[in-house]
Amino acid sequence: MDQPGPPYDRPLPRLETDRLALRPFVAEDAPAVSRCLAERDVARQTLTVPHPYPDGAAETFIAGHPAAWATGKGATWAVVERAGGALVGAIGLKLVRAHRRAELGYWIAKPSWGKGYATEATRRVIAFGFDELGLHRVEAHHFLENPASGQVMRNAGMIPEGVHRGVVWRDGDPRDLASFGI
Repeated sequence: MDQPGPPYDRPLPRLETDRLALRPFVAEDAPAVSRCLAERDVARQTLTVPHPYPDGAAETFIAGHPAAWATGKGATWAVVERAGGALVGAIGLKLVRAHRRAELGYWIAKPSWGKGYATEATRRVIAFGFDELGLHRVEAHHFLENPASGQVMRNAGMIPEGVHRGVVWRDGDPRDLASFGI
């Protein structure tokens, strides 16, 4: 697991669910990413998305994905509706290949909350991680004040593993994270 190789020597694959396509981001997605992440309610539920979302941040976000995949460090997909192709979010795996595990992360645009898109995408990415990447474990975390994200993880088959008190800083304050794994 130490060296890049299959499947990392091929382009990041497109994945599909009943309602969604998970595809590599392209430069043309930057305006939609910026619109989605400019929403304070979306940004504040992530660890690293700043608010206000700065000009050029979407382009930087997208530009880093091919190298992360090629080096076996990460896989990030645009979450788009199959009917119409609207961007509704992002989902990705931060890979720790030496230990055959990955950390799952996602965000969904506020107008698409409550439609089950995060659960649908999460289930598909977890399956890809196990079936195609040979992972042994996928883990994810959410802020305690975002129980909807915990429900996504449960719905995708992940098991609650505990709470880390004050483990990260966000917006100038220590924040608690609930941990899930499968």
